[in-house]
Amino acid sequence: MAKQCLPLLLLLQVWLHLAAAHSTVKFLPGFKGPLPFHLETGYVGVDEAEDVQLFYYFIKSQRNPKDDPLLLWLTGGPGCSAFSGLAFEIGPINFEEREYNGSLPTLVFNPYSWTQVSSIIFLDLPVSTGFSYARTPLALQRSDFKQVSQAEQFLRKWLMDHQEFLSNPVYISGDSYSGIIVPAVVQKISNGNNDGIKPLINLKGYTLGNPFTDPTFDLNSRIPFSHGMGLISDELYESLKKSCGGEYQSIDPKNSECLENLEARDKCISEIEQSHILERKCPSVTPRLIDMFGKRRNLRENSQEFLHFKPDLPTIGCRTYGHLLATYWANDDNVRKALHVREGSIGEWQRCNYKSPYTYEIKSSVKNHIDLGIKGYRRLIYSGDHDMEVPFLGTQAWIRSLNYSIVDDWHPWHFQGQVAGYTRTYSSQLTFATVKGAGHTAPGYRPAECFAMFKRWIVQEPL
Repeated sequence: MAKQCLPLLLLLQVWLHLAAAHSTVKFLPGFKGPLPFHLETGYVGVDEAEDVQLFYYFIKSQRNPKDDPLLLWLTGGPGCSAFSGLAFEIGPINFEEREYNGSLPTLVFNPYSWTQVSSIIFLDLPVSTGFSYARTPLALQRSDFKQVSQAEQFLRKWLMDHQEFLSNPVYISGDSYSGIIVPAVVQKISNGNNDGIKPLINLKGYTLGNPFTDPTFDLNSRIPFSHGMGLISDELYESLKKSCGGEYQSIDPKNSECLENLEARDKCISEIEQSHILERKCPSVTPRLIDMFGKRRNLRENSQEFLHFKPDLPTIGCRTYGHLLATYWANDDNVRKALHVREGSIGEWQRCNYKSPYTYEIKSSVKNHIDLGIKGYRRLIYSGDHDMEVPFLGTQAWIRSLNYSIVDDWHPWHFQGQVAGYTRTYSSQLTFATVKGAGHTAPGYRPAECFAMFKRWIVQEPL
C-alpha cells in the first residue's frame, strides 16, 4: 500500500510546487491601501531541468484583459531588472520622490501606465537579473542567444499556465539593449509557431524604445548628435569627420589626429548626462547593502545605519535617486515576502547586474528587422530626442537602410494641443516616432506623452 501511495505523493508534491509558482499580490509595502490593479508575481523554470528560474511581475490590463493585447517587457542592460520598466517607465507604480529617512520608500500610482490598455509581463531576464536565479553553476551562463531562447520558453510556458490569454494579441517590447534581444525573440517565436510548437502564440508585433540596434549606426551617430546639439564646435566636428572618416568606434591606433579629436570631444561632453543631455549629471552607483551589513535585514531594524552610511550616491533631485529608493525597497524583507520571492534564492537585489559575465553574440539586429518586416509584423520604434547614449540619428539611419517606402511623411504628433514629437510611417507596418524632451528610456521622462503614443498605436490609430 505504501508503495502504491508514493507516486500519488510525488504527483501531489509536483502539483503543490506548480501551484506555488505564482501568487496574487493585493498589497505592497510602501503603497497605501490595496493595489488598484491586478498584480501577480511568480517563477517559470526554463532550460534543462528548469535550472533557470525566471521571476516575473504580471499586471492585467485595467481596461479589458479578456481582449486587450498582452506585452512581454524586457528591460535592457543587459542585466537590468524588469522592475525598472514597471516602476520607472510604463508600469502602474512610481516611487514618491522624498528624501530617504530610514523608513520604507513610498510607492504611488502612475496614471500613465501602459497597463491601462494592455496586460504586461515584466520579466527579469537574463538569469541573475532582479529576482531571477539559477539552481546550478552551469545555469548561470548569460548570453544573447540564451536570453532569446529563455524568453521564448518562458512565454510559451507562461501561456500554457494562463490559457485564458492564448487568444490575446501578443507584442514583445523593451528598450535600450533590448533592441538587440527583442527582434531575435520575435523571430524565434515566429519560427516556433511555423514549426507548430505549442502553445501557438498569437504574435502581432513588437515595440522598441531608444533601441540599441547596430554599433555602426548607433555609436557613430553620437558625434553628429553632439554637434547638432551644440556640445562641440563646428571646427572640431569638421576635423572629426575629416580625420576619422565618419568611423568613430574602430579607430586605427596609428590615426593620432582622429584619436586626439575624439579626446577633445570627450572632454567637451565629460560633464554632460548622456542619457539626457539637459539633465544634471548625477552618480548612478547604488549601495551594496550586503557589503555594508554582511547580510540583508529589515530596513526598519537598521534605519540609523543606513542614514549614517555616506557613499557617493545620487541626491534628491537626481533622476537616479529613484533607483536608490528602489534598492532600499527591494532589499526589505517585508517587500520580498509580499512579492513571494523565494527565500535564499538571491542575495542583494540590484536594479542592474553588470558584474556577472555576459557573452555578446548578436552584433546587429538589422537583419531581424528586415525578416520581420517581410513577415508582416507591426513595429513601433520610438526615441527620446535628447538621448546621447542611443541617439535618434542612428535609429533613423538604420531604419533608412531597410529601404522601405514612406507611407506618411515626417510630421509632428500632438499631446494636449502641443507638439509631443515627430513621426514617420513606413511600409511593412513600421512606425518611427521621436518623443520631444525625452531621454534614454523615453517613458521615464515623458510618461503622459509616451502613453498617448502607445495607446494610439496599439489600437492602430495615427499618432
